Amino acid sequence: MSQLQAFRNQLIKLRRLSQPYFLPYSETNGWLFVGLLVALLFCVAGTVLFLITGLMGLLSSLAPGLTTQFLGGVQGSLRTIWGNSWGVAISGLFLAGIFCFVAARSQLRQGRWLPWLLLGVIILMLLSVNGINAGITFLVKDLTNALIQKNQESTSLNLWILGICFIVALPIRSFQYFFTAKLSLLWREWLSKGLIGDYMQNRAYYILNPNEETATEVDNPDQRITEDTKEFTEQTLEFSLNIFDSILTFSLNIWILLAISRELTFALIVYAALVSALIIYAGRNLVRINYDQLRLEADFRYGLVHVRNNAESIAFYSGEAQEGKEVGRRLGSVVRNYNLLIIWETLLKVLQRSGIYGGIFIPYLILATPILSGQMDYGSFSQANLSYNLLEGSLFFIIYKIRELTRFSASIGRLEGFQSNVADVHLEKSEDYSTTIQPSNSIILRNVTVRTPRTENVLVSDLNLSVQANQRLLVVGPSGCGKTSLLRVISGLWASPTGQVSSPLNGELLFIPQKPYMTLGSLREQLCYPLDNARFSDDHLQAVLEEVQLPKMLERYPDLDVKQDWQRLLSLGEQQRLAFARLLLNSPKYVVLDEATSAVDVATERHLYKLLSQRELAFISVGHRPTLISFHDTVLELFGDGGWRLIPSASYDFE
Repeated sequence: MSQLQAFRNQLIKLRRLSQPYFLPYSETNGWLFVGLLVALLFCVAGTVLFLITGLMGLLSSLAPGLTTQFLGGVQGSLRTIWGNSWGVAISGLFLAGIFCFVAARSQLRQGRWLPWLLLGVIILMLLSVNGINAGITFLVKDLTNALIQKNQESTSLNLWILGICFIVALPIRSFQYFFTAKLSLLWREWLSKGLIGDYMQNRAYYILNPNEETATEVDNPDQRITEDTKEFTEQTLEFSLNIFDSILTFSLNIWILLAISRELTFALIVYAALVSALIIYAGRNLVRINYDQLRLEADFRYGLVHVRNNAESIAFYSGEAQEGKEVGRRLGSVVRNYNLLIIWETLLKVLQRSGIYGGIFIPYLILATPILSGQMDYGSFSQANLSYNLLEGSLFFIIYKIRELTRFSASIGRLEGFQSNVADVHLEKSEDYSTTIQPSNSIILRNVTVRTPRTENVLVSDLNLSVQANQRLLVVGPSGCGKTSLLRVISGLWASPTGQVSSPLNGELLFIPQKPYMTLGSLREQLCYPLDNARFSDDHLQAVLEEVQLPKMLERYPDLDVKQDWQRLLSLGEQQRLAFARLLLNSPKYVVLDEATSAVDVATERHLYKLLSQRELAFISVGHRPTLISFHDTVLELFGDGGWRLIPSASYDFE
């Protein structure tokens, strides 16, 4: 792929991520988005002209002498603008910009007008500050000449006006930062909510399955939604506004510098072009290295989170050495890549500093002769030097921001890759996961095949079974034969390449795994999940806990709204009993139990299954205990090679 094509692809990714917050995205409305950006500039330019005209009229009436002396150039420019077609043209463009936003108002609903308004205010402030900076160059010229001439009155007056300029510019810059940060935060919130919503829709979080790193292109989705989103919104605004600021600075100061010295202007442009090209060429590898660094940092962090989430299991195994070795391996990858990053960044720093230091000498080299010959006064040199520095900053924008640009490019790739993969799940769900479950009052499988996703590993072939109301099925077989996989097919998580699956609707079928899911919430939320906890009274919840033999939990946590790390705090047996309490509150018609009582004693297991029988629930169980036979009327035995048999429980012997 050519560099031009790679750059074009990056711009397409940037548009897909950035446009939707400001304008609904489609393949055909890209020019509309660009048109609205231009219309916004027209609106801001007209607003600036009207504000300056009004402000100058007010100052002329209050202090005509000072206004003429120090702002005569501004007055002359305004007279020129309003005295010819420029004033009419700018006013017309202002009205055209307003009309564009009015015409597109139907697409700017749902709060999309707010980012445009904030962006317009930020651009207005940038224009104001750049206008003040351009005026300061003339003040510096007059102040320098006054100092050389030892004119105390002119020096004091210029210092006062210079101080007023700084006082005015300071709050504008401060509010510019505030509004930029606010827009970035609102954008991040909107984008994060959208990504989370898409991630949770159609079980995309399950299909992408970040735990199987070799089976997905999306590593560490948590980092992409959090850190990458934050960096993307902040850096997109920062770079966009910096580019616009650089263009403004260049536009306002190039004419000043041209009026003083054409030779200096030409030397600056040539020098900046050469240094920038060299920096860009040397910085190409930083994009890839920064991309790898973001991924490796996320992998390292996940390794530490894994240790925290499994602290007790690791302690029982005394597995500190092994876990420390794995975390150390991930840290080593981070350090090795970062060492490479340091080397390339050091080379870029050398080039950056060389370019910046070299630029200091150019004004002296070009202007020394006219100053020494008396063709230029020192005030003009000071003005030229200040304009040169402002122009150099705008032209060297890439040099100053090359490191941030490479990180920004990497974050665009990661975030857009995540967004694209989630979108692919919604548009073209994998055949291994895209399944059509026929609604039914019972669980029926006709000629169903169970196959591991993304492989040709068939676990069960042409399975036919039916579980009606009040029927109880026990699934048995050696480890790895496909027992849990069959439950995934029944629950609609996996697709069957053959046959038809019929099962009750959501809410009527509940799945209870061996290791129950513990939410990040209160005890009340644990019990009611996924239902609204307002449906149940405290007495009801307490009674259910008593039913599943968890009375001590009420003694330890009498307040049902207490929040704890339940997965770490409760034993697996307590978690399984809590899952049965959740089952009783949900009251489904069918229950799928995947070794859901493996961590409780036989007496407690008998009690829990009796609770299900008393409520006349139909259930499918996976288990290895012979004691489970008495709670089921049918046994499905899987052999692991695709074979199976279905027999009455009274005829099955675990031996």
